[in-house]
Amino acid sequence: MNKTKLLVGVLFCSLVWGAVAQETLPDPAGIGVDAAQQNLQEISIDRFEDPGFWIPSVAADVGVIMHRRVAGGPADKEPIPAEVEAGIEVVDDYVIGVRTDFYRRGSATISLRPVRPLAVPGIVKTLSVWVVGRNFNHELSIVIEDYFGNVNVLPMGRLNFSGWKQLTVAVPPSVVQRNPHYNTETGIRIRGFVINTFIPETYGTYYVYFDDLRAVTDLFGEESRDPDDMVDNW
Repeated sequence: MNKTKLLVGVLFCSLVWGAVAQETLPDPAGIGVDAAQQNLQEISIDRFEDPGFWIPSVAADVGVIMHRRVAGGPADKEPIPAEVEAGIEVVDDYVIGVRTDFYRRGSATISLRPVRPLAVPGIVKTLSVWVVGRNFNHELSIVIEDYFGNVNVLPMGRLNFSGWKQLTVAVPPSVVQRNPHYNTETGIRIRGFVINTFIPETYGTYYVYFDDLRAVTDLFGEESRDPDDMVDNW
């Protein structure tokens, strides 16, 4: 009897620890540290105020997709400290909503990409975005391009939650963000988002909303660059 209770207790603790570990956010200060000094800054890449800058898509035989600007935003979103200190006031009144009407159940991929890739300076440690997933088991990933143009897809998590939630992913050190011979350009370029749908739930109408794409990036190299150095772009 005691052994059974002990086994149940250990199993319960393991499940709780696993759930906590899954919700643990990555620490930007400890990701890909290869320099003596860092200057980590949180920056907003896009606040999704302009739907004309984003293009949604889905396969023509899967369904019909559209997007629009919607007033609102997550109540728990905190301002960026550097913007507050500098007294910068930005317009942040809207979010982008994407609606997909499925023809039938089946494998489907929904994408939302910018008109042109979004450049993020420095050595990017983490990427985050606020999402309303409507409690579906679809999975969101962000698509990025490294220094040499190689495409990487980073899973951000399932959309099986209600209301707004900030999803965060660490940029692995394997993603090349600089060339040691040239220090005029660093960072990554964001190519957009993809949603890999859960086949049993690809029916009817699906809504998803996006707000405030952010990055935590190390700008030490950007600020320490020699101002009299030439740019190798000729």
